[in-house]
Amino acid sequence: MILVGIASGGLLVGLVLSWRGFDHAGLVWTAATLAVLVSLLVQIFGALRRGDVGLDIVAALSMSAAIAFGEPLAGNVVGLMYAGGQLLEAFAEGRARREMTALMGRVSHSAMRYTASGLEEIAISQIGPGDRLLIRQGEVIPVDGVVSGEAATLDMAALTGEPLPQRVTQGAEALSGATCVGAPFDLVASRIAAESTYARIVHLVEAAQASRAPMVRLADRFAMGFLLLTIAMAGSAWYLTGDAIRALAVLVVATPCPLILAVPVAIISGMSRAAKNGVLVKNGGVLETLARVQTAILDKTGTLTHGQADVIDIRTTSGFSADDVLTAAAGLDQASGHVVAATLVRAAIDRGLRLSKPEAVKETPGTGIEGRVDAKTVVVGGSSFVRRISGCDDPRSLATPATLTSLTVAVAIDGKLAGIIVLRDQIRADARSMLDALREAGIRKIVLASGDRAEIARAVGAELGMDAVLGELTPEGKVAAVRAEARNGTVMMVGDGVNDAPALAAADIGVAMGARGTASSSEAAGVVLLVDELGPLAKAIAIARRSRRIALQSVSAGLALSIAAMVAAAFGYLQPVEGAFLQEVIDVAVILNALRALR
Repeated sequence: MILVGIASGGLLVGLVLSWRGFDHAGLVWTAATLAVLVSLLVQIFGALRRGDVGLDIVAALSMSAAIAFGEPLAGNVVGLMYAGGQLLEAFAEGRARREMTALMGRVSHSAMRYTASGLEEIAISQIGPGDRLLIRQGEVIPVDGVVSGEAATLDMAALTGEPLPQRVTQGAEALSGATCVGAPFDLVASRIAAESTYARIVHLVEAAQASRAPMVRLADRFAMGFLLLTIAMAGSAWYLTGDAIRALAVLVVATPCPLILAVPVAIISGMSRAAKNGVLVKNGGVLETLARVQTAILDKTGTLTHGQADVIDIRTTSGFSADDVLTAAAGLDQASGHVVAATLVRAAIDRGLRLSKPEAVKETPGTGIEGRVDAKTVVVGGSSFVRRISGCDDPRSLATPATLTSLTVAVAIDGKLAGIIVLRDQIRADARSMLDALREAGIRKIVLASGDRAEIARAVGAELGMDAVLGELTPEGKVAAVRAEARNGTVMMVGDGVNDAPALAAADIGVAMGARGTASSSEAAGVVLLVDELGPLAKAIAIARRSRRIALQSVSAGLALSIAAMVAAAFGYLQPVEGAFLQEVIDVAVILNALRALR
């Protein structure tokens, strides 16, 4: 803003002096140009120390040449156009980041907590699990928790992009970041603030805002070629005609380049638009990769299903009761972060069973867990895992035709098969429509990759119309599936659990289901769905494709126009001042075109 003021002020004062017939107009224009040039040279030297070579060098050359060749007015115009272009780019990027910045500005700093003597206002860092909070109308929920007492009416727009308020009933989970738009209600905290949904979203947003897209880095590499082309054309024009002003005009019309301006604006606009639709893209490189996805590999549990299966049957062997089996399994699973483990713990608590603290726990992610509960050795997991670790009889001997398409968890106690727990996990209501939307967005192949039994995976795959189904996969098996599909094009992996993290990291792009999922999956993924819904993913892919297309359009059109103007300047059809104004028109046009990615 200061440089724009200096350049515009110098230009106006010089024009007034020239109109009045004074001879000092050139000095004023030169002084204004030098102010911008010094600031520019500082930026260039800093960039060169980092190994970055950009088209700012062209701007510096054109201003220096204008002063050297006695064209102070042209130098002042270039300085004004350059400073104005920087200001315009900053404004455009600021507008593009608006949705992401809005997420940052909603963080709560305090909360009202119930105590024995009444209510007290505390910092959110003091909130602990189990604390009872009063959420007043208009307040942003500071931590994840469970609605207690009256139902809550919440505005979830910051998390999902959904403009209509949602009613959350008693006992249901309310996520941090949502706003109370109805009557005040009580919330029982389930997580500390640092581990809650909104805090993790803010952390991911900060990382996303600090990143640069590969297309931006690619633009920097193109800058060297464009810089050489500019110098070659300017030098040739001077050498062949002997007219230094033509060389100056070529330099002026190449300052600055749409390649540098358009790409970051379009990419950041796309990230902002995705955030508004409930999808956090960690950086611009991920957005570009998302635009090129051809194959989608989806986990089943917690992704295509709710991941909250209900226990529908417990089949036991002689000497063990159903409560014995569930108590042992749930007691050990208290140490696991798997969604099925949470289901067993919840089922045991609902039955009023007492769960002891597990000891010597060893978990194989996605396969099973072993340890000691009440001085007994317990193994819980898939049939083959439990049989191999405990040496017990084959758990499949307890299966019935009804369990073939249901999820079963085998349990062994002290080396003996105790029983199997039969669970059923419902497919998400929006799963089929999401898969259709993915195909409409350009995904050619959709694969189901599950750690569950092949029979269950095939049943789900058939119901949803998957192109391929892979069952009984270990985490290593999912990684192998990702790498196999990668030979045919860009691969996207969608998952939510610890066992999905290696595959999410191995894929060209990983998508984690819900920012409140496991930390490992959210960290390994490049995209995080802010809520546990599948619908926003297809929208994000469409946004990514459109943003990348707009960026390439802006670059292609801008470069073509710039090169045409440089040719015209080399042949003497454009004077330096005219070239500066023309280049600024081109820059404004490509930036405005890049901002279309926001719509």
